[in-house]
Formats: sequence, structure tokens, C-alpha cells
Amino acid sequence: MPYRSVFRAGLFAGQTIVVTGGGSGIGRCTAHELAALGATVIVTGRKADKLDAVVAEIREDGGTAASHAFDIRDEEAVKTTVKQILAEHGRIHGLVNNAGGQFPMPLAMISKKGWEAVVANNLTGGFLVAREVYTQCMKKHGGAIVNMIADMWGGMPGMGHSGAARAGMLNFTETAAIEWGVSGVRVNAVAPGYVASSGMDHYDPNFAREVIPRLAGLAPLKRMAEEAEVSSAIVWLLSEGAAFVTGTCIKIDGGSSLGAKAFPLLDHQNSTPYQGFHRAVKPKALG
Repeated sequence: MPYRSVFRAGLFAGQTIVVTGGGSGIGRCTAHELAALGATVIVTGRKADKLDAVVAEIREDGGTAASHAFDIRDEEAVKTTVKQILAEHGRIHGLVNNAGGQFPMPLAMISKKGWEAVVANNLTGGFLVAREVYTQCMKKHGGAIVNMIADMWGGMPGMGHSGAARAGMLNFTETAAIEWGVSGVRVNAVAPGYVASSGMDHYDPNFAREVIPRLAGLAPLKRMAEEAEVSSAIVWLLSEGAAFVTGTCIKIDGGSSLGAKAFPLLDHQNSTPYQGFHRAVKPKALG
């Protein structure tokens, strides 16, 4: 069973697209969809074994993929890896700045080390990768970048370090869209709400047991997003169909950011999920 993308076959034929954090979750799903649409996908992350597994899946499905293991927070490693990718593939047409991570913790309990680690994961690292892809390739050839943020509007209690970093990434997206537009580079962002992704299985067991089961009820659509629903937005932003879209952010949150706190959200099952990813795995945290 192939990836059931809503986009036309061969949409990214002849293009090389880098997906950071491609070893699991939304990154893995997006890598699969891009490969199914003809792209040569370069998945990156810190753990080579996870990346190798995704590359093997993509090749088994008939796609083209390779991997590079490095830490996006390491400036020299970022510079070197981008140079290697260009040496091997000639050009980078698209970048999905997906890598990141956080842990639940109230602000008063976050240490300086913990704060800086999350900001480095979700803001500084993404900046470094985007800057090197731009300066080493896209400044001359153009391209498209999609940055990953989150539903951080109105605050992100319990994850204030991540909320601050994601808000910073949105402003970086807008600034880069202005500065890099002269080079034919489009820079956009996606902001998922609660996604039924493997990332949920990395949280503390108490958080997973007490909080995660309630998240589906917070959106007017009364469910969580599928990984494929985030991937399809990313794919569109990378595509020629979004050729005049830059500096914007697509919210993929089922309406949870609309601030409907004073309006009763009735339970229902009238929102049908798009389940395009044929290798999707339900998070253990959702039972």
C-alpha cells in the first residue's frame, strides 16, 4: 500500500529536500510523502539507527532517500553536513525545519540549562540549518523553507520554554521571508496543535496518562490531528502551488487556537481524519 497523497504524482521529481528530525513522528511522515511524490529526501537527526530505518522504509516503498546524523545545535556540524549534502546531490530545493523537542514543566521549575536546551532545539538549531542552506545554496538558486512551530498563541502553560522558542521561530520565518525573498526563497511555517504522533510517547508517564487523553476535547473538531494532515500542509507550502506564499503560518490545530473558551464545545464525531500515511503508528500514550 503506497502513501495516499492528495498531490499529483511526480510533483517533486528531480528535487532534493531535506527533512530535519526525520527519524520519527511528523518528520518521518513528511519524508515519506515527499519521497512518494518523487523527491530525493535527505532525513537528518541525532540517531543514525532511526534515520536508517526511515530510509529503508522509503526505499522499500520505491522512493529515494539518504540520511545524515548530526545535532542541529552544533554550528560546525550543521555547516559541514549542508556542505556534504550539496556535494552529494548538487542542490537543496527545499528544507523542512522540523527537528525539535521539549518537556512539560511549569516556568518556575525550569532550570537555565533546561530552558536553553529547549530554545536551542526549537529555535537556534532551526536558524542554523536554514542559514546554512540559504548561504550555501538557496541564495544563488532559490528554494522553499518550511519551519515547524506549534499552537503557542495565548501562551503555552506547562511548556513555556517551547512556547517562547516557537514564537521566536515564527518571527524568524517572517524576517527571513523578507530578507531572502530577493533570492527567490520562500519561507513559511506550520503550527500543529495536538497531533497523534510518536512524540507523545516520550513524555513523562504521569503526563501521558493524565493529560494526553484529554487533549482531543480541546479543539472544536474534537479530535487530534493525524501526522499526514500536517505533512500535506508542509508539502503544499513547498510546492509550486504556493509560489506566491511566503512569510505566513498555517495553523493545523482543529480550531483550538481560536479562543472559544466561553463557547461550549459539544462532543461529536463529525470530523473525518485524513489518513494518508500508510505506515502511521498510533502513539502508545493514546492506548
